[in-house]
Amino acid sequence: MAVNYPNGKKFHAESHIPKTAKRKDFVYSNRGMTLEEEINSSNEHYLSSEKAVIHKKPTPIQVVKVDYPKRSAAVIKEAYYRQSSTTDYNGVYKGLYLDFEAKETKNKTAIPLSNFHEHQIVHMKRCIQQQGITFVLIRFSFFNRVFLLDSSYLIDFWENTLNNGRKSIPLAFIEDNGIEVAYGFNPRLDYLDAVDKMLERTIK
Repeated sequence: MAVNYPNGKKFHAESHIPKTAKRKDFVYSNRGMTLEEEINSSNEHYLSSEKAVIHKKPTPIQVVKVDYPKRSAAVIKEAYYRQSSTTDYNGVYKGLYLDFEAKETKNKTAIPLSNFHEHQIVHMKRCIQQQGITFVLIRFSFFNRVFLLDSSYLIDFWENTLNNGRKSIPLAFIEDNGIEVAYGFNPRLDYLDAVDKMLERTIK
């Protein structure tokens, strides 16, 4: 069925897709969702299917003002977020401890290291010392692409930055050394498949 604009011009669906982008690169099922929402949705699927137990860590807050309108109820009127001391997510998968951070960037060529914090790097290093599996999920929002990057690479870039190295991780490096995470219906973001591939690399 032909569809026209109010001014009489014909509507062409393809005109709304950027010419520089390939049609297959567009995934319409996840539009409007943040990376955190996609991971949380996937975690719910992993939990219900008994594949893994992974949760987002709560962000600690400092309560400074509370009202008691009723004896049985308390209403927080003022509170502040404390600085998180660790990463975003942790859990258990196949008997392994997973601990990871999730970051999004609008940058088209790299993810700035300023997106991360020193206490997160320290936490990842401590987890690695205890044989934990640590990584970063990075979403390049312009391309709607998500990658899993072993945290050892992040740590190397971070420490090089302290020695006047570059202050970002290039997308090209992530494409070569990370693992792209596939979008799907359920789970929405199957990052555990990427974890399996990462573990295969460490065994070889």
